[in-house]
Amino acid sequence: MKKHLKFLSVITVLIVSWVSGVCINETVYSRENDYRSEEFINVTVYERINPAIVLVEAQLPDGLSSGTGCVINKSGIILTSSHVVNNSTYIEVTTSKGETYKAELLPSSGKNGDLAILKIKPNSPLPVIRLGDSSLVKVGQKVLAIGNPFGFNGTLTTGIVSRIDYERNKIQTDAAINPGSSGGPILNASGEVIGISQSIYNPDNNKSNIGIGFAVPANEVKKVVNDYI
Repeated sequence: MKKHLKFLSVITVLIVSWVSGVCINETVYSRENDYRSEEFINVTVYERINPAIVLVEAQLPDGLSSGTGCVINKSGIILTSSHVVNNSTYIEVTTSKGETYKAELLPSSGKNGDLAILKIKPNSPLPVIRLGDSSLVKVGQKVLAIGNPFGFNGTLTTGIVSRIDYERNKIQTDAAINPGSSGGPILNASGEVIGISQSIYNPDNNKSNIGIGFAVPANEVKKVVNDYI
């Protein structure tokens, strides 16, 4: 009888150890998958959207202005920030493939939320972005930003929606946005554009990397885009 009880005790210990090991392994495996899935979102969204992002350079009376643009129609219709191209004498667009085109600023753009529409004549159809529904945006959700800060083309940064400014109709984010990012997309985890990068607030005139980014909501963008598509 004692031998039988001893045998059962050993079996019980082994079972408990095995179950504990399974639980620990499942926890580690789950955490690894969470990390990988987060990384997977960043990689897949970037690879899908970056081909539709362009560099915009405009010659202004007082020098060169540089920003970012989003292809909204494969025929060569591009969305950017109007403050990048306002009063320009010449505009040039460079695609993610390195192809450069002269751009035309379409009339009546820039009246709504610091947005402008450009037109180029590409050699082949271009990849395009997809506008999401900014009314569904929530504070705390993950966002990705793609732009050309300081001339470093195709730069990806990530963060969250920090605040929604309903009074000024702006989306605030902690994803890094710097000079040259204006006109670039703010994306959700599905790769939909929920806003267009517009400006940053920096208390020390860009002497540090402390700054707050703002974007024009996608639903505001649609009001301008629908006139051209």
